[in-house]
Amino acid sequence: MPESHRSFPSTTSVDTADDLENAFGTASEEILESRPPLSPTASRRLKSTRTSDLNLRSRRPSQANIQDERAPLLSHSFGPNRAYTSVPSSAPGTPRPWLPRHQSGAASVRAPRALTRAGSWAFSQRLVNALSSQRDDAADDSIEASKASLVRDDRGWYDQFTSTDWVHDSIADAYRMKELRSRKDIRGRLIVGFDGAQGWILVAIIGCLTALVAYTVDVTETAVFDWKTGYCTEGWFLSEKRCCAGASVCDAWKPWSYLIRNRHLSDETVEYFVFIAAVVFLSVLSCLLTLTKKTVISSSVSLATLDENLGAETGKESKFDDEHEQDSINKPASPERQGQDIQRKAPMVFYSAAGSGVAEVKVINSGFVLHGYLGLKTLTIKTLALILSVASGLSLGKEGPFVHIATCIGNIACRLFSKYNQNDGKRREVLSASAASGVAVAFGAPIGGVLFSLEEVSYYFPPKTLFRTFFCCIIAALSLKFLDPYGTQKIVLFEVRYLTDWQAFEMTAFILIGILGGAMGALFIKASRFWAQTFRRIPAIKQMPLLEVTLVALVTGLSSFWNRYTKLPVTELLFELATPCDAYSDDGDGLCPSNERIPEVIRMLAIAFVIKAFLTTITFGIKVPAGIYVPSMVVGGLLGRIVGHTVQYLALNYADMGLFGTCTLDSAPEDCVVPGVYAMVGAGAAMCGVTRLSVTLAVILFELTGSLDHVLPFCIGVLVSKWTADALEPRSIYDLLLDMNSYPFLDNKVRPVLTAELGDITPRVREQRLIDISHSPLIPAKALRSKLDYLHSTGELDGGLAIVRKGILTGLIPGPDLEYALDKLENEDKSLCLMSTQVRWNGEDEPETEMDPTDFTPYIDPAPVALDTHSPMDLVYECFVKLGLRYICVLRDGHYAGLVHKKAFTKYIKQLEESGH
Repeated sequence: MPESHRSFPSTTSVDTADDLENAFGTASEEILESRPPLSPTASRRLKSTRTSDLNLRSRRPSQANIQDERAPLLSHSFGPNRAYTSVPSSAPGTPRPWLPRHQSGAASVRAPRALTRAGSWAFSQRLVNALSSQRDDAADDSIEASKASLVRDDRGWYDQFTSTDWVHDSIADAYRMKELRSRKDIRGRLIVGFDGAQGWILVAIIGCLTALVAYTVDVTETAVFDWKTGYCTEGWFLSEKRCCAGASVCDAWKPWSYLIRNRHLSDETVEYFVFIAAVVFLSVLSCLLTLTKKTVISSSVSLATLDENLGAETGKESKFDDEHEQDSINKPASPERQGQDIQRKAPMVFYSAAGSGVAEVKVINSGFVLHGYLGLKTLTIKTLALILSVASGLSLGKEGPFVHIATCIGNIACRLFSKYNQNDGKRREVLSASAASGVAVAFGAPIGGVLFSLEEVSYYFPPKTLFRTFFCCIIAALSLKFLDPYGTQKIVLFEVRYLTDWQAFEMTAFILIGILGGAMGALFIKASRFWAQTFRRIPAIKQMPLLEVTLVALVTGLSSFWNRYTKLPVTELLFELATPCDAYSDDGDGLCPSNERIPEVIRMLAIAFVIKAFLTTITFGIKVPAGIYVPSMVVGGLLGRIVGHTVQYLALNYADMGLFGTCTLDSAPEDCVVPGVYAMVGAGAAMCGVTRLSVTLAVILFELTGSLDHVLPFCIGVLVSKWTADALEPRSIYDLLLDMNSYPFLDNKVRPVLTAELGDITPRVREQRLIDISHSPLIPAKALRSKLDYLHSTGELDGGLAIVRKGILTGLIPGPDLEYALDKLENEDKSLCLMSTQVRWNGEDEPETEMDPTDFTPYIDPAPVALDTHSPMDLVYECFVKLGLRYICVLRDGHYAGLVHKKAFTKYIKQLEESGH
């Protein structure tokens, strides 16, 4: 790239430089002659450059049209205020937003280093007019050169994501608090008190709203679910339970065979076909709603899209990628050819209302922005589609989507207070509490919700967030209990109580269930990956998600009608599996059999186990709202109940062997062994094998049962299951989703073995990625735009440009801040921008009436975090994880040597994991 891109004077020859100096002098003389002469004894007093002495609010850009995480997450309007838009796949790289973009969350808090510059704006404009004729040609050449300099191995990773600068947000909040506390009067103290109460008010509102949405889903899906088998003559909106409340013989509930009569078909056949049609209809309707939240992102990087939420629409992209890789190996492509290849990349497609959303919530809470994922439209569509998908009878749960729905509520509620609305770091504290409230209403476990947020979805969890999260969960659980969705004064349907204590010989069975549950969870993860990489790669399935949903719904309807346990909704089935018996029967298909009927019940449970395991595997990943928590618990509960009845049968029939404690031949079946306890242990073991939750799961099981006596069996099952699953498959289901989608998630709970140095991953310095002010602090805006376009074309929406003087790092300007500053210029083609925080102008000490838009110093970080190129990688890992940095500048012998972005470091960690290090 020509030298003009670094600074204006360096583009000229010696003669041209002399002309520029003469022009500079002439323009400055004209400005000075138009003013009264300064006193020879007066010296200019410089304004304080300390950020603490500045009025922060007056230096912040207007928040009216800020394009940050809030806007794209809350709307996707196609009007003039649209915040994030897709462009045709022919466009290179990631599209620029229609409106100005600046840093995510809050305005810049960098201290403006521009002093009182009365007349400096006019001076710069007159200087530009004198220089524009000499600058335009060089700048145009520079832009063309930058467009042709797209090198594939240097392109950014995850171009649809932007990252949060946690340090920046923490500093912004610190100055905000200092400004609030500067007032010592009564009103100031009231303002500070209200500011401190905002967090508690916000999480209380979130807890109440989450409970209200959960109540709506619970009540509605129960009624719609029963429509598959019949209808209530007293009210079409009533479920079978409410329709027949208090009646021993229910005449108000009629099966569909009563309404639809056919002489050639039996009543059971009619009900069978109606059941299948209802399953398919509700599933298709849920899928159609989900597909309305389709988001297309023009991408310069092809990502694997195989999980529950993402799906590419073209089957040719992998072939193109393979051919491109082979061509690049055989013959290095020119920059022009590589720029054309980027333009041919297929767009990335994802459906923000599909799946459970837990993996995406983890990514967002870790500091990355996922466009359109936590908005009001997503909340509405996912709630409605969740009701339909759960009511359809598919092998899925509503508990995982509750986490996503609660997080959407938290993100929207943050708009009530600017303290959280304008600060991404503080907003994520609220999102952590919101996710916890989702688990609290899903399982009726407020303590389990707090632990879930801490163990699974949160990245930054300070002590005050812990207490507020607990408060949010308590409010959510209390609100749902008052609403009473099931009419039983229970928060969840499968809440049970055990009265019989366990015996020592059962510990062996609990360990066995833990082993089986862990192995089953690991096999489920492997089967999900295999299914995604085979069946979902079929072009027809890949391009038409509705076809896959229809096929899965058809298989579910055909296979689940004839078995009582597979026909039940998953929550009711889990409740039956875990419920202790108080009476026993010699006939029927109940789970309280006499001694003679135990083998028959085991056979029926085994059939249900096989069907449910298969349906859960093929259902996970389809384009409907679908959770994996309760389906995995149901499969584990079936397995645990089988083991429980087996132990019960052996204890009753071989009690004289002395291996079964106090059991006798004439004991009642559950006087010695309670199969419901085994079902709950198996449910916890299977869920642990799938999700790798440990302490959270044990506490949830305790809160569901309320039995201190059975905490130890639950813990044993969870521990053994986790050990077994980790040995067979080291990744949880959400780790699998993060890997399969190449989500930029840097795990802060698993520390890799790092032996390299920072210089090993530092890319070489490119002129397009830095701003050289060695010759002049004034840089043409057109050159800055060219550098910004280069960053965007490489997929780096949140990249940064280092500012160097004679090789020494003097500052850094983030890409979003630079774009915001450039968009504010009225005449970008003929503007020179001040890029040095150390420049001082001579002139009178006059108050500044308006901010000079060509002064970019308020957006510059004058002290970016920098490490030496020989710094150990462990230190780099700690900086990114503990400090939450967006990027780290690299120095070699005190000189600037490059910049490492958090995304690039995350990619390096992933490559280490894939290589087995």
